Amino acid sequence: MAAVTVDDILSDLPLGFASLILRPAPTGSAIERFLIVDADDAGPDGGAALVLLIGVRGRSALPALRRLLQNPPPVVAVKGTREELSEAEELLRDTGTGLLLVNPAADWDRLLSIAQARIQPRSYQSEVLTLLEEDLFAIAQTTARLTSSHVLIEDAANKVLAYSTVSNDIDELRKASILARRGPRKYELLLKDLGAYRELHRTRLPVRVPARPQDGLRERVAITLFAGDRIMGYIWLQETGAGFGPDVDHVLKGSAARTAAELIRYRNQQSVHMREDRVARILSGPAEAAASAHSEKIPAQRPAALILIGISDAEAQADDAALKHGELANLASIHAAAFKASAVVGQFKGDTAVIVPGLQSNSTESGLRSLAEAIVRDAGKHLGISPFAAVGPLVPDLLSIHSITSITEALLSCVGTSPDTSVATVDDFEGEILFREAVHNFTSSTFRHRGLSTLLQEDLELAETLRAYFDASLDVAECAQRMGLHKNTVYYRISKASRVTGLDLGNPRNSLVALLHIQEWAETSTEHSGRK
Repeated sequence: MAAVTVDDILSDLPLGFASLILRPAPTGSAIERFLIVDADDAGPDGGAALVLLIGVRGRSALPALRRLLQNPPPVVAVKGTREELSEAEELLRDTGTGLLLVNPAADWDRLLSIAQARIQPRSYQSEVLTLLEEDLFAIAQTTARLTSSHVLIEDAANKVLAYSTVSNDIDELRKASILARRGPRKYELLLKDLGAYRELHRTRLPVRVPARPQDGLRERVAITLFAGDRIMGYIWLQETGAGFGPDVDHVLKGSAARTAAELIRYRNQQSVHMREDRVARILSGPAEAAASAHSEKIPAQRPAALILIGISDAEAQADDAALKHGELANLASIHAAAFKASAVVGQFKGDTAVIVPGLQSNSTESGLRSLAEAIVRDAGKHLGISPFAAVGPLVPDLLSIHSITSITEALLSCVGTSPDTSVATVDDFEGEILFREAVHNFTSSTFRHRGLSTLLQEDLELAETLRAYFDASLDVAECAQRMGLHKNTVYYRISKASRVTGLDLGNPRNSLVALLHIQEWAETSTEHSGRK
């Protein structure tokens, strides 16, 4: 595989996303890694790196650019307009460093994701691409066999990813597409003029494109590959003489679902490769954390923190959930790197985890909360999801971070069920966490108060009254108002419950026993009603 250049990365970027206004010098222009640099970073080593200069744009990037030139990178990416970066262009012109102008409205995480997909260790890149190609070529060949057609699979930029066995029955468009691994521009424009792409983007069903003998085009059927509302690519079928069979639409829809799943899996592997293992190792215990810190050059002796980011159950079950997880990890990694270059981002038990080592003890919590808020805010804005985050307590060093995993998970669970909070620290839900822990320990035991258990199972009226009574913090007037009852009725029912169970609900210990039983009963009742 040839060395990655800035042109390789540019070819994968959407039109208008970025432009190379200053080309790097031919010598030493190969890119082997990417580097996220904040405006305040003190002259990092940019050798062989694509540098993403974040936090500044236009002329305000000049001081950071001057520091970068101490160890110049092949290419630096900066947001701004051509006019705003004219001085930066002049500064870099004689240094050999290229300048990539990024649209101010573009997302850094998108550029990072694309760069990451290109700049991979060769063994991994080769392995993943080989597996993907094997899967896609197998899908193309099977689809061709079932539909008696020639099949071509493209990505969203019309690059050819796979195709069925070439025969003498393919037309000039198909032949040119296979040879160039991309649809010729004149044919792309012709298909657009025919309204093919407009119709493909409008529907999830197969679209027919009539033959045009005068342009050398045979009849086609195509379908768009969707991940949620996102277009991942297309499958094109070209008839080979006998015309399409009656079940071609059915086969094509199945092929599209299978291909989209493979592309999502590949994209997700590209974006979070190895991160899950790194996070899991660090959180597994002191020995693994120490080994990871040593191999990754992570500061292990200073305070560290864990942030967990979750998404709703509905979003986790969506068609493009795997892709969203990868994109959320990418977005979080950019924000985390800007906050602390040594931050580690990945997946942990289905959630996105951010491990932030090497912290200062003073004013750290507010900074971590701001980091989590920025991730949640930008994920909602750019990814179309509504995540929530838990900022775990600070630990004295990275080797201790495994000790706060369970409390951070418990905090995330509290935030996920709170309608008014999207980011929280332990201080925000300390009492709720302890209460849930008490309920969890209680439900793991088999021993129950017999009288109270019988009442909750057999007398729904008293059970609902007790639940409302505790929800109203033992305030009879408030309970009566919530239930639409007279206060004397509530007094009577509470007195009856006390008499039947033998529990004096004015006694704090008895109240705690009752509350634990009622909480368990309420959760069980909700689960049963939800299954009906």
